[in-house]
Amino acid sequence: MILIVDSGSTKSDWVSISGDEQIQYTTVGLNPFFHDENFILAELRKNSSLYGLGPEVQEVYFYGAGCSSDKLNAIIENGLKQVFTKARIQVGHDLCACAFATYENEPAISCILGTGSNSCFYDGTIVTENIPALGYILGDEGSGSYFGKKLLTDFLYNKMPESIQNALKVEFNLDKEKIFENLYMKTNANVYLASFMPLIKNFQDEPYISEMIFEGFKHFIDIHVKCYQNFERYSVHFIGSIACVFYEELQRACEINNVKLGKVIKKPIDGLVDYHMQLRMLNMNTNERVN
Repeated sequence: MILIVDSGSTKSDWVSISGDEQIQYTTVGLNPFFHDENFILAELRKNSSLYGLGPEVQEVYFYGAGCSSDKLNAIIENGLKQVFTKARIQVGHDLCACAFATYENEPAISCILGTGSNSCFYDGTIVTENIPALGYILGDEGSGSYFGKKLLTDFLYNKMPESIQNALKVEFNLDKEKIFENLYMKTNANVYLASFMPLIKNFQDEPYISEMIFEGFKHFIDIHVKCYQNFERYSVHFIGSIACVFYEELQRACEINNVKLGKVIKKPIDGLVDYHMQLRMLNMNTNERVN
């Protein structure tokens, strides 16, 4: 049995593969910037079906937000080893998942627009990241945390339509003290910021929201797409709920910047499973020819 995992900061999608059977599971996002090995173990225990697979799993392919160095990857690997004790575990960056899931047999730029944001160039062999991800404080342009931060800033500065201001007060019981508590005194501030995206979606026809999203996507393209030489030549794929929900604004931002919009998909897990199954088949065929 093998496990393939795509983990964002908010949610992780898991697929177990045993023969022809594939089963999906969901846990919270596991990010080594915010979570340690004990947290990983505790969260896996909460999903009894997934936790029960421990002795059966032989391989784990984990792709996650924050998995950008050997030290950070080791946190995830050591956490997983406590459950999947017999498995060979491979931990990689979520950018690799993005690149593999969107690959169409030609070089392309692949982007993440979810709780956070990032981009890479994939030529079919090497995944290249030209601009580093700076996280929700310094970067994450065009992401859920980015738009949540802009929304809360305008809320506190009284620079938004009254209808949206009132909705935030009613639905979230917002005030300055509550916002500061969640941002500066609790963990996972990036997830808290992104939690306002459902409300933003509810008001997406409002010019204030539409323009905020459009400008955010333009900002993302300026930094994370135009950094690749001759970007106009390549398809630019997007993964993440933000890209899907606000497709019209994304399309408009791409058109104005001469960006060739490619695939736009909500979750990479299905494409990631296909990629690994094809790779597995290729390896099996190669081994048969060698033998």
